[in-house]
Amino acid sequence: MARRHPAAHDGDFTEFVAATWPGLYRTGYLLLGDHDLAEDLAQTALVKTYVAWPRIDARAAAPAYARRVLVNTASSWFRRKGWRNELPTETIPESAYASDPSTRPAVMDALEQLPPRQRAVVVLRFYEDLSVAETAEALGCSTGTVKSQTFEAFAKLRVLLGEAVIPETLGAPRD
Repeated sequence: MARRHPAAHDGDFTEFVAATWPGLYRTGYLLLGDHDLAEDLAQTALVKTYVAWPRIDARAAAPAYARRVLVNTASSWFRRKGWRNELPTETIPESAYASDPSTRPAVMDALEQLPPRQRAVVVLRFYEDLSVAETAEALGCSTGTVKSQTFEAFAKLRVLLGEAVIPETLGAPRD
């Protein structure tokens, strides 16, 4: 008889998945720009979190752990040569999170043009609403790197989208 993982007995992990899946999936979509890959990414992050579940003593830290696994896994996928060029799509799906629906397709196109690290910083800082320190922890880099990547990302987004969509004040360092 196969041994069951201890988390399977108490249901903690099942509750954790139910609570964190939507956020992991949305973040994965924003990072990758593809619904199927976002689902794969979220599932992969949850599998890796499940393996580490017995080592996560503070259950309150589990969502941050899963998010970091998600971002690290996405980063490894970014490093695979040419994968981003294999994601054709005719339309960008609607989302309830953009403030002006008419700019949503342009913003998604512009996000896809950012380098992976800059895109991850923008998603974590301004979609997930993480602080500079939390973003640095999730990406495994310094707070200075987060700030410089944010500045560079928003400079490029302003060129691509214009000041009307990305105001000069957006992307300014905040903790």
